[in-house]
Amino acid sequence: MRILHTSDWHLGRTFHGVDLLDDQRQALAHVADVVRDNDIDVVIVAGDVYDRSVPSADAVVVYDQALQALRAAGATIVVTSGNHDSPTRLGVGSSFAAAGGLHLRTTIADIDTPVVLADEYGPVAIYGIPYLEPEVARMDLGVPQARSHADVLGAAMDRVRGHLAVHPARSVVVAHAFVVGATASGSERCISVGGVETVGAEVFSGVDYVALGHLHSPQAVTDTVRYSGSPLPYSFGEATHEKSVWLVEIDAQGAVEVSGVPIPQVRGLRSLTGTLDELLSAEQYTDAEGDYIDATLTDAVRPIDPMRRLRTRFPHAVTVAWRNPRADDLDDQRHRLRGRSDLDVVSAFVTDVRDAPSAREIELIEGGLRAVVGEPEHVASVPDTGNEATEIVCEDGAFALFALPDDDQRESA
Repeated sequence: MRILHTSDWHLGRTFHGVDLLDDQRQALAHVADVVRDNDIDVVIVAGDVYDRSVPSADAVVVYDQALQALRAAGATIVVTSGNHDSPTRLGVGSSFAAAGGLHLRTTIADIDTPVVLADEYGPVAIYGIPYLEPEVARMDLGVPQARSHADVLGAAMDRVRGHLAVHPARSVVVAHAFVVGATASGSERCISVGGVETVGAEVFSGVDYVALGHLHSPQAVTDTVRYSGSPLPYSFGEATHEKSVWLVEIDAQGAVEVSGVPIPQVRGLRSLTGTLDELLSAEQYTDAEGDYIDATLTDAVRPIDPMRRLRTRFPHAVTVAWRNPRADDLDDQRHRLRGRSDLDVVSAFVTDVRDAPSAREIELIEGGLRAVVGEPEHVASVPDTGNEATEIVCEDGAFALFALPDDDQRESA
């Protein structure tokens, strides 16, 4: 059986305020082409179909078009819900959809009810585990003591393994989780709410292949536990990622052979650094004119209205920042001043611009510093307390007790 593993479509997501639906439509059309060109039997979507639990009408239209294209290309479709999806909304009409080749697995009750498909070697059971928030799922899974993602996923996998023990078959699990050993790209939403977010790959033992969603870069945790990643980059940190889907072939014994199929880039991502004039005129940036642009300007003075000007050459510029070219010098200066007294700093400045200050000049500097911070000229004034012991606090925090019997001695002290 030939399975195409994809995930994290995030339909309706914006990129620094730019609507990505048209890009997403094109990327999913490429996925449908892969299905057609490779005679795929099953397409798995491992969660985060949408970017938000209440998707826009336009996002729903793109989802519907993608499903139609995948089905027209000849594939059965299995979809689970991720942490961005509303399982209830995504799972609406699941019993009716199954009759048309779309199998939705968005509830805990369906974890041990696999989608069973067959090839010439017999059945393949595909188990869908929706995203499980520990505090919400633990009671329904029968593990009230569970607090972490590992706990609830372990309970879900126990159900899967229990079903397989009674109904043995070649098996695939579809899940949405952060597995230890995998690498996040920075555009994922943290799923650690109420417990530890990571799980070990060993929690998925006992099945032939695990199709994961949540992380946006394609990667293999083990040979049979993999993330397909998202079909589009969703952060500039993914600019160098080659987006792809996994083509998984399961033989008669359940052994899998996995290969990556690249998804053509819809629009590139580039980070450019230079003065505004350099970015607008240099020929070396010609090939970036159609890309999404993250610009860092190094002009000596912050330019006025830089985004409007950038978009005259780079219509898809999405972020612009100004970096003071003296910032490194300022950071170095701050480091050199850290831990030094005001007197040391001013004296060093005088030395740098002239020569070392004299003793009299140091006295003047000290007096000026005291005036700036509001300190009195003398260490402390002595209150009139007659012959009683008086506490006088000094500049360095020390104090002393004096017995001052008369005004003359007090003035002298």
